[in-house]
Amino acid sequence: MLESDEIDESEGRPAVRRSALYIGLRNGILGHGIDPGTKLPEDELGAIYSVSRTVVRAALQALAHDRLVRLEPNRGAFVAKPTRTEAREVFEARALVEPKVAALAAGIATHADVERLHRHLEEEHKAVRAGKDGEAVMLSAQFHVAIAEIAGQSIFTEMVRDLCSRSSLIISLYWRRRDTICESHAHHALVDAIAKRSALDASELMTSHLVDLLSGLDLSERQSSGKKLADILTGRSPARGSAP
Repeated sequence: MLESDEIDESEGRPAVRRSALYIGLRNGILGHGIDPGTKLPEDELGAIYSVSRTVVRAALQALAHDRLVRLEPNRGAFVAKPTRTEAREVFEARALVEPKVAALAAGIATHADVERLHRHLEEEHKAVRAGKDGEAVMLSAQFHVAIAEIAGQSIFTEMVRDLCSRSSLIISLYWRRRDTICESHAHHALVDAIAKRSALDASELMTSHLVDLLSGLDLSERQSSGKKLADILTGRSPARGSAP
């Protein structure tokens, strides 16, 4: 949690991403708790986390950069609400970009790069085993970004980072089965192909992985959780008999 009412500009966005407010909202959105389209009032968030509006705004801006929050002039912040059309388009774009990126990574990956990916898989497994769905979705996206970073192509990396940010909310919103969180076999197979420097296998595995991800989504309307924002962020259960 950020103790100061001001954001340390020398650390910038990374400091915001370590704050309890940012992490709580991110996990609440990706973990199915906070409904898409929910308004995120600055005063309420400040009261929940005992921080100033300056801190709240910085966290909301970071979440907007991650495509999880939409900032509207004179209206405030809202949880992003990707449409079914956007969901399909995002995965179609990923299918065009990421197989090429995986092939590039396989061509130049070092032993240290492969070890980095293995460590990342361990973090994914821990999150899944602990039932931390929001964290697991975020780690899955970061795995794909890590492959792009290994490929050494800055433009591709930015494209993958943006598409994976969009995908994180789409997966959380529309998933219909637990293994949509990109766990286990698909990511392990990708790491094995990269370790073997097999560009063709890496490309083909990435393509099939993204097709499988899209097929694992249920692009129908999701019902509202009916939960209050404060209850979700503080972990409280609604009082029996109270209105949602």
